[in-house]
Amino acid sequence: MSARAMNPTLADRLWPATTGQGVLRAVLLALFGSLLLWASAKVQVPFYPVPMTFQTAVVLLIGLAYGPRLAVGTLLLYLAEGAAGLPVFAGTPERGIGLAYMVGPTGGYLLGFLAAAVIAGWTAERSRHWSTTVLGLFAGIVSIHLLGAAWLATLVGPAKAVSLGVAPFVLGDAVKLALVAVAAEAGLVRRQA
Repeated sequence: MSARAMNPTLADRLWPATTGQGVLRAVLLALFGSLLLWASAKVQVPFYPVPMTFQTAVVLLIGLAYGPRLAVGTLLLYLAEGAAGLPVFAGTPERGIGLAYMVGPTGGYLLGFLAAAVIAGWTAERSRHWSTTVLGLFAGIVSIHLLGAAWLATLVGPAKAVSLGVAPFVLGDAVKLALVAVAAEAGLVRRQA
């Protein structure tokens, strides 16, 4: 698909990239996105075995609103902030900070956030129908769980990785997917096709 046939993202509609503002625009939007991710990591719903956050929804929203390239930059900034020791992740600083936290049980999920943002961004640029938007968002959530469970399995084994790191979150992620899909189709994060 040519670049001209792609849907403009919400960021493109609200703040079109112009000559001379491209870098400033990207930096400010990435900072804003990383702040949203930080806030979504701190808003927690009590859940077993770990609290549920709104990060999955925000990752998908960033992908839809920013497109794949700016979403990658935003997620890389967020991960760099965490690697530098800023308490931007869920459970930080109580459960550790920095690189030590990132290679712990949630490390694969953090990598999955990056993949999900790319998938959601790609979907936003190309989707022409609500069903393909939902499929793209579903693929994004699956990428988070696949990468997260794969890494967690190296620490606790495959069966426990699925029972502790995937199964408890299926219902919550389905609700978050539905909310993000409704926002997308309402035109809040992407153009109507």
